[in-house]
Amino acid sequence: MAKLRHIALAVPDPQAAAEFYSKVFDMEIIEPTHSPIAEGVYLSDGTVCLALLNYKTDEAAGLERGKDWIGTHHFGFWCDDLEEQRKRIEENGGTFFMDLPHDKKSLYYEMKFRDQHGIVFDISEGGWVGAKK
Repeated sequence: MAKLRHIALAVPDPQAAAEFYSKVFDMEIIEPTHSPIAEGVYLSDGTVCLALLNYKTDEAAGLERGKDWIGTHHFGFWCDDLEEQRKRIEENGGTFFMDLPHDKKSLYYEMKFRDQHGIVFDISEGGWVGAKK
């Protein structure tokens, strides 16, 4: 069964946001991220990974929002079988959006989808830094 273990917020200053969430909610700053699509910081409460991201391009953020949009960007479910989960998503009206990183053997490989209303979410077999299955 898939479990919610990842939430990503689009923010203009990931480091300042990380300092806020770490101080206010006692979250641990796990590590920075410097991906091709965003700069950011990962935090954890011991179970859930909170990604604070500043997207580099409108395409990476989603064209309808753009890279300057601020707010909840997506959330992620840790699942046992990506292909089975993908099948269930698509059978229920969800659509594939993108995968990151593109190397499926990467520890943090995830597939991004949109639900029937366009909301972005991830699925991952490897999870996210700081999250526990």
